[in-house]
Amino acid sequence: MPNLLSRYATPFTTGLFLVSLISGIALFFHYGTAAFREMHEWLSIVLIIPFVLHVWKNWRPFLAYFKRLPMALSLALCLVAGFVFAWPAITGPASGGGGNPAFAMVNIVAAGTPGEVAPLLGKSEAELLDGLKQKGFAAADGARSLSEIAKASGKDNMELIATLTALKAK
Repeated sequence: MPNLLSRYATPFTTGLFLVSLISGIALFFHYGTAAFREMHEWLSIVLIIPFVLHVWKNWRPFLAYFKRLPMALSLALCLVAGFVFAWPAITGPASGGGGNPAFAMVNIVAAGTPGEVAPLLGKSEAELLDGLKQKGFAAADGARSLSEIAKASGKDNMELIATLTALKAK
């Protein structure tokens, strides 16, 4: 069995890397996102297994890299690059950076009162409040933000937005 694993570690690493490479490029250019996203995420996770086997198989030569400057420089540059891309998400939307704009918009809408949001849905405030109450948002009233209404009704903002979307469709 160890010989079998050793024999397939590098080929599987190569194959899964190619899948990750191609799907990653497609995602970068927003081509076939629905087809490639889940494939890219899951098979990139699966890639960990043959990568670990590949490193295990080539442990001595791998350790030799750490005795030279190129490995330290490469790892440092990769860490800095990763940090640069992660920084907007780490610092959060409150500081004006990062995050999914769609989720930011959900929070903006949820912060509004029924009277402020109703015109966006082509409804009156009364129609919106009635629709929310019919969908289980028992705490619906015009003085609270939609987010407060959702929380007081035991629901979250995503349930709220789904309900608002359904009310818009009517």
